[in-house]
Amino acid sequence: MREGMISMRWLMIGMLVLAGSGSLRAQTARDLAGAVDQTIATERSMQERKDDWAGERAELGNRYRIAKSNVEWLQQRLTVERERAAALDDRVRELRRRLDESTRLQAVIQDSLVAVLHRLDRVVAADLPFLVEERETRLRHLRGELARPEVDAAEKLRRLLEALLIEAQYGQTVEVTPERITLDGREMFVDVLRLGRLAVFWRTPDGAQVGTWDPVTGAHVALADRYARDLKKAMEMATRMRPVQLLSLPLGRIAS
Repeated sequence: MREGMISMRWLMIGMLVLAGSGSLRAQTARDLAGAVDQTIATERSMQERKDDWAGERAELGNRYRIAKSNVEWLQQRLTVERERAAALDDRVRELRRRLDESTRLQAVIQDSLVAVLHRLDRVVAADLPFLVEERETRLRHLRGELARPEVDAAEKLRRLLEALLIEAQYGQTVEVTPERITLDGREMFVDVLRLGRLAVFWRTPDGAQVGTWDPVTGAHVALADRYARDLKKAMEMATRMRPVQLLSLPLGRIAS
């Protein structure tokens, strides 16, 4: 390419010499060669710039294609993420609805549990006087548990049902327990025989006195001495110290 440019330079010089002998006298061959060299340098610079622009354009085109491909991928990802965000929003709304419903149900359950507990309190208060401290302690703990906000409704319900089950089982069992009772204004320690929820009898440790609970007067009363023998046998049967047999014990209101 350089040899071609040199040949062109001398060709242009020759043409200028032939074109006008007057101009060639005014200019030196050096000036003509410099003008030609400058023209060739300009052409060469323009060609280099064109080559650079062509490479730059190719690089920009490649970058454009890559960027366009990335934009399409990002648009697809954006569509996916929007769909996922919409699904999450639906899920959040559903969870909020369930939370609101759960809060409402917990309030309803709490009120129901408290109402059942109040009924249980009344039943125990009106029931026969047996295991008084144990039953009162159980109810007191249950009231405390129902009042605690950090205890969930399921646990509160479980404990209330457990208390109800224990109270229900009292009606199906017979047992003898040492307890303290009040008779005619004075306290005394006795052995108490409970026949389910049917009747409660008591007997002093030495067997000198026997009695029962009168649900009409709401007080412990003494029984006639003739019941002492049968009551002793009944307590022995309740503690599995004697085979079961028929006995005659007074049930219901005691005659004055």
